[in-house]
Amino acid sequence: MGAKNVRWSTATFEKLKRPDTVVVFPVLDDGRIILTEQEQPGRTGGFIGAAGGRVDPGEDTLAAAKRELLEETGYTAENFILWDAQQPTTKIDWAVFSLVAKGLKKVSDLELDAGERIKLKPVTFDEFLDIATTMYFAEKEIVIKIMEAKLDPKKMESLRALFNPRA
Repeated sequence: MGAKNVRWSTATFEKLKRPDTVVVFPVLDDGRIILTEQEQPGRTGGFIGAAGGRVDPGEDTLAAAKRELLEETGYTAENFILWDAQQPTTKIDWAVFSLVAKGLKKVSDLELDAGERIKLKPVTFDEFLDIATTMYFAEKEIVIKIMEAKLDPKKMESLRALFNPRA
């Protein structure tokens, strides 16, 4: 089994491309996390998730996070912390950026896209952990982080600090 028996070849593979996505978990001054109960066009049934959506052409991730937070919650934030960034699948050129927003200020009503139905659902940190591990939670990219924190006290401590409004 020497290197002389190796045969190299090349092939062309197709890959889809879609706009990147931002997911924002806003934290109120009292420590509650604003989740959303949503119904979206083209999706069967309601779900619970975070504020978020596509990054528009020419827009950077932070600008998209600020825009989506304002549109879907009516809040602005002083601080955005990148929690996670990943490409959920190798077959699609697409990244999902999960951010935590702190220093919130309510400045407007929701500005929803046609067909969207969104209701804000402020929850405690512990309620967030429980909801994030149900089948109704849409933000599958961060579920593994929640599960790891439930199993590892040090990761739980870090996660609590991330969602602490004063940290």
